[in-house]
Amino acid sequence: MEMASTLEAMYTFLWQEAGQPDLPEATLYERWRHLVNVRPAEPISEEYLALEDQYLQANLKASDVVTLEDLEPIQGEQLYLWQGDITQLAVDGIVNAANSDMLGCFLPNHSCIDNIIHTKAGVRLRLACQDLMEAQGRKEPVGKAKITPGFNLPSEYVLHTVGPMVPRGQQLSPMKEAMLVKSYQACLKLAEAHHLDSLAFCCISTGVFGFPGERASELAVATVKAYLQETGSPLKVVFNVFKDEDLYYYQKQLGGRA
Repeated sequence: MEMASTLEAMYTFLWQEAGQPDLPEATLYERWRHLVNVRPAEPISEEYLALEDQYLQANLKASDVVTLEDLEPIQGEQLYLWQGDITQLAVDGIVNAANSDMLGCFLPNHSCIDNIIHTKAGVRLRLACQDLMEAQGRKEPVGKAKITPGFNLPSEYVLHTVGPMVPRGQQLSPMKEAMLVKSYQACLKLAEAHHLDSLAFCCISTGVFGFPGERASELAVATVKAYLQETGSPLKVVFNVFKDEDLYYYQKQLGGRA
């Protein structure tokens, strides 16, 4: 009951702020998420932030958070494969497949990982990304990475990277492959620079960006293995997949079960 009243208060706050008619979504959570997703990166009251922290932290405590201790390493002691929602992983950092605006997905209730991460982290994540982008003064190029706090996620940090886009019907080129490799390398280097001990990668670029999943898995595993071997880094890396198709591809590369 307490969580329901908190959700109602959050929705009412955002609804009054937006000045919109009531929303079409069926549930109160979907209506709240709609407003969170479309809200511009503008300051918000501490009153709302306190409600959001209370609600998202309660949701987190009620969820099945997964740690490295719950997983079995494969091919040594540093690589892991796990199928599930990346926002349930209690690792030092998770990787978000962002777009060049770097502000999260603005489509209401969209199923992309960018949307889910921003929703579960809370509105502070978009504000933190806005600060980074204002300081940069231009859109984020492909193959780079930025880091923010995780806020209400179980991970301490979120690393944001823009992978290459492969439009439907377009043949995959060596240039696009090199760009994807750069995204993985940029995240690994940034994680090391911030002294992270563990990092979970999503399947960068394989969703709405259209990069072929099987080739993406080959490049992801090869890039991570090469980085760990060449640098001697102790970083532990989780390859996180959501779809069964991607699980199959990564199992081909790594063996083991997720």
